[in-house]
Amino acid sequence: MTTTQNRQAKTVLITGASSGIGESAARLLAAQGHRVFAGARRTDRLETLVQEIRAKGGTAAYRALDVTSADDMQAFVRDAESVYGPVDVIVNNAGVMPLSPLSSLKLDEWNRMIDVNIRGVLHGIAAVLPGMERQGHGQVINVSSIGGLSVSPTAAVYCATKYAVRAISDGLRQETDKIRVTVICPGVVESELASSITDDTARQAMQVFRRVALHPDAIARAIAYAIEQPDDVDVSELVVRPTASPY
Repeated sequence: MTTTQNRQAKTVLITGASSGIGESAARLLAAQGHRVFAGARRTDRLETLVQEIRAKGGTAAYRALDVTSADDMQAFVRDAESVYGPVDVIVNNAGVMPLSPLSSLKLDEWNRMIDVNIRGVLHGIAAVLPGMERQGHGQVINVSSIGGLSVSPTAAVYCATKYAVRAISDGLRQETDKIRVTVICPGVVESELASSITDDTARQAMQVFRRVALHPDAIARAIAYAIEQPDDVDVSELVVRPTASPY
């Protein structure tokens, strides 16, 4: 017996939605008829995003969000539920990438990556998991990276956080038979992540690394693909790279 794709409208929460992958995912999913609730720190960008989605007939709302705060994440989910009802999908997309050699000893930047890239994902899971378990269904989509598949110089801590995202995701998948869990591992994507690199060596290396890059819409389509699968189909991991990229 074959299954059909799941085209029903869903309530989808997206973190880090003010730019890059998160913004593209919000636009695409809203265009597909989903109810999008967007979160990020830059609310001016979120407001513009939501206005543009609504102007095209989509359904979207937003709230300021700091993923490093468990309380703020809980409030983000509560607000989404008050607007749209139960959460069907969360896309834990927020991330930072201030690369540097370990010898640079940029402890503040290491801690920031741990807080956003790991704790942010855990806070998102913790905020939606009880409700999804109660309703008997749901989907957690976590954005990792090809940096979660292999390590490169200047990226040790960043890669460690993205390995952690994959480990957390697979652990959650194994612990539940009700919730679908998907990890998206993007290759090089056009984004603002590299703008946070303060180390000269890492910044120069990233300029070479990013010569061939995907548009964020490519990752948005991967997210949409995972969502639209039938409820009994869990797309556990997707790796999306530029065809011409050696990485």
